Amino acid sequence: MSDSVRPGVSVSESGVRSVKSESGVQPAEVLIVVDVQSAFFEGEEAVPHAAAVQERLEDLVDRARAAGALIVHLQNDGAPGTSDEPGTKGWELHLPVIPGPREVVIRKTEDDGFHETPLGDLLTGAGVRSLVVCGVMSEMCVLATARSALEREYRVVLPHDAHGTYDVPPAPGETEGVPAAMASRVAEWALGDEVEIVAYAKDVPFEGVSGSA
Repeated sequence: MSDSVRPGVSVSESGVRSVKSESGVQPAEVLIVVDVQSAFFEGEEAVPHAAAVQERLEDLVDRARAAGALIVHLQNDGAPGTSDEPGTKGWELHLPVIPGPREVVIRKTEDDGFHETPLGDLLTGAGVRSLVVCGVMSEMCVLATARSALEREYRVVLPHDAHGTYDVPPAPGETEGVPAAMASRVAEWALGDEVEIVAYAKDVPFEGVSGSA
């Protein structure tokens, strides 16, 4: 194998590769995939445009793996009788996982992926500072996890086309419902000006983490 490095790829003294994005987005060290479970991507309960969102999620995971980034799959343990109740088909992760020091699954019971889970300790131990958050639902678990990361002073990148949710039904009275795409955009807006919103997931680059996570 040649020792040369492809244009746009730099290698630090520790051997960690960093790919510069043509869009100007700085690389992230961690990909957090929120609640990408079969209940929300298959059948009648799938989120709108599930296939398109899944394609972008798969691309993010593939590129994060190739870069040596840390990948965290959050898996929600729903209440008894819900579509993501543990042990049911809907609870299963929808994307393949390759377990290892740089790819892990963390189960949770609350919207916030940091709440009473090992996520915070994992990120601290890995010495990372930049995260990409994607998945479902935009205004619930994606929002809560991203906000918690911001509160911990992580750099948070949110690809606009790699998170989704359901249409919001009308409230009681003479009101109109909210389309899913609008609900997702409101979730982004609610995070304030500290979060980095990137229009297209394909423009988000990754870099490897040093050592084991």
